[in-house]
Amino acid sequence: MGRPRTQLPQAPAGARRQWAADRAMRAPMRSPGRPEPSRAVQREFWRLIATGVTTVEASAGVGVSWPVGSRWFRHAGGMTPLNLDEPTGRYLSFAEREEIALLKAQDKGVREIARTAGRDPGTISRELRRNAATRGGKPVYRAVVAQWKARRAAKRPKTAKLVGNERLREYVQDRLAGIVRRPDGTIVPGPRTPQWKGLNKPHRQDRRWSTAWSPEQIAHRLKVDFPDDECMRISHEAIYQSLFIQGRGALKRELVTCLRTGRALRQPRARSRNKPQGHVTADVVLSKRPAEAEDRAVPGHWEGDLIIGTGRSAIGTLVERSSRATLLVHLPRMEGWGEQPSVKNGPALGATGPSR
Repeated sequence: MGRPRTQLPQAPAGARRQWAADRAMRAPMRSPGRPEPSRAVQREFWRLIATGVTTVEASAGVGVSWPVGSRWFRHAGGMTPLNLDEPTGRYLSFAEREEIALLKAQDKGVREIARTAGRDPGTISRELRRNAATRGGKPVYRAVVAQWKARRAAKRPKTAKLVGNERLREYVQDRLAGIVRRPDGTIVPGPRTPQWKGLNKPHRQDRRWSTAWSPEQIAHRLKVDFPDDECMRISHEAIYQSLFIQGRGALKRELVTCLRTGRALRQPRARSRNKPQGHVTADVVLSKRPAEAEDRAVPGHWEGDLIIGTGRSAIGTLVERSSRATLLVHLPRMEGWGEQPSVKNGPALGATGPSR
């Protein structure tokens, strides 16, 4: 025979009815699991992203690991999912809930907690009842659980327009994919695209956009095809959000290859203005080399470069500016490279080491 189960203390029937009344007309909440960082941390993360820094730098700036920051950026499609304005103070903040939890642990009364926190006693009373953790059979107020419950209860999800309007969704999808047919079956030609001149050719896997319509073209064409139907209206920004933000479920994910850029994430405008980071440091840029090296008049000036091949093989090149004498420097593999598979989210291991 097994051990008898230990019975947890049950709350009084009146308290259980009160908890049920506080959560009336609300769906049951799943276990929060590991708590996420507060909205203040996420808000600061997106502020840093808007300044143009990388995801790794923004993650380090708010004190979270870079895989967490990368997941935030990827799931939001590179678009800020929340309002970056500071809260007005109408609702309890996480810092106030921490203060309430500390005072409650000291057996302080509701009115004393309200005076210390500067809130109405009714607000504190409702907070202790509605957002308390009840997993052990009786309410125990914890700031992390209370913050999670308050965020879940405050959500007002709105159905995306492309989800609720099937006709509009099919119209947008067909034109994004470049497959538009008339009622008689003939294909409607897409918008005219610029002539390829060698520099504006898309990548081989992204050439679908040569016949596809852009979100801006689709948004404007709706007014022409349906001048009297106000239901057939959508902005190009809403189309981008349906493609980039995960969880919308409106448009097929693979349709991002039909966009002009072909990328599945939106790149912040400030980040796109940053100069690409290369291997050349600021003290050896070409614009600062002496004049005798520029006109190749005096021998002895060498110019270096790096060639990277398949399998991360690398060769360094040194060219003398005057005589054009060239030296090839073999860069051997770094010790331990390629012997073991790379660890996900682990430290990067370069392919080459110092030359011998």
